Amino acid sequence: MAALAGIFASSCVRDQPVPLSPVATAAALESRSLEDPRLRQFVLAATRPDAPPDAPIRWDLASLTAAALYYHPDIALAEAKLAGAKAAVITANERPNPVLNFTNIVGQGLVPGAIPIGAAPLTIGPAIDFLIDAFGKREARTAEALRLEQAARWDLAAAGWQVRGRVRAALLALWAAERRLALTKQRLALQDQLVELLEHRQAAGEASALDVSRERVSRAEVTLALHDLDLAASEARVDLATAIGVPDHALDGVALATEAFDHPHLLDGRAESGLWRREALTRRADIQASLAVYSASEADLKLAVAGQYPDITLSPGYSYQYGINQYQLNVLATLPIFNQNQGALAEAVAKRQEAAARFVALQAQIIGEIDRASVAYRKSTQVLASAAAMQADEARRARQIEKSFAAGQADRPTLVSTQVEAAITALSNFDAVLQQRQALGSLEDALERPLYGPDVLLALPQAQLPPPPRSSS
Repeated sequence: MAALAGIFASSCVRDQPVPLSPVATAAALESRSLEDPRLRQFVLAATRPDAPPDAPIRWDLASLTAAALYYHPDIALAEAKLAGAKAAVITANERPNPVLNFTNIVGQGLVPGAIPIGAAPLTIGPAIDFLIDAFGKREARTAEALRLEQAARWDLAAAGWQVRGRVRAALLALWAAERRLALTKQRLALQDQLVELLEHRQAAGEASALDVSRERVSRAEVTLALHDLDLAASEARVDLATAIGVPDHALDGVALATEAFDHPHLLDGRAESGLWRREALTRRADIQASLAVYSASEADLKLAVAGQYPDITLSPGYSYQYGINQYQLNVLATLPIFNQNQGALAEAVAKRQEAAARFVALQAQIIGEIDRASVAYRKSTQVLASAAAMQADEARRARQIEKSFAAGQADRPTLVSTQVEAAITALSNFDAVLQQRQALGSLEDALERPLYGPDVLLALPQAQLPPPPRSSS
């Protein structure tokens, strides 16, 4: 017994405490930077695997997405859940340990002379209980754990898509704020010129105070709009840093490339024909995760069915009783008299029905997301075409006024007023552009297909499930 205790003690894994310090974790989060050497290696491997290790990184949508996959805590959380699912597979596939029963009674016999001469006045009875995991129970447990591990893998892929979507949305908001800021500054410069010209005319008695006051009010409105747009740009940078998983100051001095939103690729016939729609309804990461959860519920039902059959325990043993050696083999089995595992069966059937209902609900949700994003993209594209036509008409009118001004047929206030109108039209046209870009981003999320650039996601091995363990019966 002492030897067995020593063997067991030497084979046990000892827990190593890992303290969690809020101060240390906060300091680590605050020190994150896009210049981290390991991050640069990860980004280059994900976006440009053929580039040399010291190649410069262009911080566009793809590179920022890779940085978010490296830093964002949602990815770490999904990886931790996957590690737990892998450990659950080990637990499910383990064979039950035997149980040692040891009886030791020291005393005299109740009947005088019952103990043989020379025999020790004690009873020793060691026995070992072996649980026979029969009727496919271990196989069903392992199959359920394997499918839950597969679901955790797909959850990790889904987390990657969600991280990409947040990075894209924040970068798009920053691009929109910067473009609006530039267009508004152009309008403000023209508005200053117009106010100055009208003030000179008013001084000469050629313009009314009402005209000057109206343009001054417009200039004040544009000035306030600039402050709002500057705040929106700052907030968009903070949102982008949060989406990546770094503090705001990590983006200081970083040149962000936003050309992906200037001229995105137009959708081809596959999107309109329904091919991408069918792929999204069958191959999205959350669809695959839901299917894996349903398969796990079926394995759980098989386990509940196997639970109707009794567990068998073999207990070989030896006893020494007052000089008599006894050998025994006990067979223990549960008797399904009061219940036949009907409660567990009913719960397993209900869980499978719930998993099926969740899958159908998820598909219905995806259909709604795709329809909503598709309609928004088509309508915003139509609005953008109309806005572009209006801007083209305004540009032609501006050119005509410029020719008239050059020929002396129009004065400068008329020319500047026309340029102000063109600047206002440009801002309205950009609103239509932004709506289309946002709709394209929503469609990217619904289809889980990179419409704004290359697919930069975690490489998840999707190998076939290993065969279940052989039955021990």
